[in-house]
Amino acid sequence: MTTLAPTGPLWGWRVIVTGARASSSRLLLRLAQAGARPVELPVIEIVEPLDGGANLELTLANIDDYEWVVFTSANAVERCCRRGFKSRALGRVKVAAIGTATAAALLEHGVRVDLVPDVALSEALVEAFPPPAAHQKAVVLLPCAAEVRDVLAEGLRAKGWRVDVVVAYRTVRTAPGESDLQALAGADAVVFTSSSTVTGYLDLAGPERVPPVVACIGPVTARTAMKAGLRVDIVASVQTTDGLADGLIEWARHQGGPGGRQ
Repeated sequence: MTTLAPTGPLWGWRVIVTGARASSSRLLLRLAQAGARPVELPVIEIVEPLDGGANLELTLANIDDYEWVVFTSANAVERCCRRGFKSRALGRVKVAAIGTATAAALLEHGVRVDLVPDVALSEALVEAFPPPAAHQKAVVLLPCAAEVRDVLAEGLRAKGWRVDVVVAYRTVRTAPGESDLQALAGADAVVFTSSSTVTGYLDLAGPERVPPVVACIGPVTARTAMKAGLRVDIVASVQTTDGLADGLIEWARHQGGPGGRQ
């Protein structure tokens, strides 16, 4: 159990954390260390593909058929590494990560990353990605969520690559009980770590239970929140959970007490 700091920039704040339980531990810790009282409400869960991961495992067994493997989330990294994705099996295959958080997840498994764009967006990764050379296999493996946007695959295909999209995991909604939802009362802020946490939270809790301050991990998540009618106060400049915590801490320092109330 985390002990709250007696002081800190988020002292007195109740902050709702909406991400999957397995990936929220570091964010919960960072918020608590800054003095906040985190309220854990995981509105999504990361689960296996419908085929149990059989297609992913078969694809990874033939990894040398590819020139590049492109990862768009730490969840995809974890699912692939569970099924034998290792640096020594890569040979000449290169690895790209959509952002620093995904690159860090790969490095934790000993996988060297060859390409990370300056901004953690599919569009930025497409722009940074090289066109295939004449001698290359010109095939990219994209292990991703079942609900992934088509921007990256379409952009890489437009550059001349053949892209094999393989489902590595699914994001499903959780069903918190009424007591969990009652714990949201009086919260000062909510942090969203993906578009699916925005839609999941609104479906479960409704817009009337959105706290005064809304923080998003990046511009894609922020756009989803704004399209749903929410006012977004904070968009992390570094699109990681640490960056999200830092954004909320910095906002609190400038705005005053809990919920930004002076």
